[in-house]
Amino acid sequence: MDKIEIRRATKEDIGLVRDLVMELAIFEKAPEEVSSTIDDYVEEGFSDNPLFFANLIYLNGELGGFSLWYYRFSTWKGRRFYLEDLYIKESYRGKGLGKRLIMEAIEEAKRTQCTGMMWQVLDWNQPAIDFYNTLGVKMDAGWLNVHLDL
Repeated sequence: MDKIEIRRATKEDIGLVRDLVMELAIFEKAPEEVSSTIDDYVEEGFSDNPLFFANLIYLNGELGGFSLWYYRFSTWKGRRFYLEDLYIKESYRGKGLGKRLIMEAIEEAKRTQCTGMMWQVLDWNQPAIDFYNTLGVKMDAGWLNVHLDL
């Protein structure tokens, strides 16, 4: 039987996290958009007031993927859990790792008294959309993503 292990990423894991972020960017057809550095990850994830947290997931001792999240405040709903990224390496997909990671994220959101979770999915990523629908999620229509690069 396969052994699945999830653990919180440490400062020493940042290289692994950054490598997985790059794999995700390639999967999403936007590797040139990644401008964060290892130093950014160390500073923002492992300072006195970290801006993000991450979990790594292993299958039989081999790194299979990660999730990265942070907390935000909604003026309407209060404390919210924002799942920035969830990525499973291609060769590990279909083995239940994504479900385990998202269920762990849901439990973390509950443990930290969040009123809910939010994340995004690309409209062309039908396998992910189908997977998220099995969780009973609501997908917002009518909202556009807005960003300003500085």
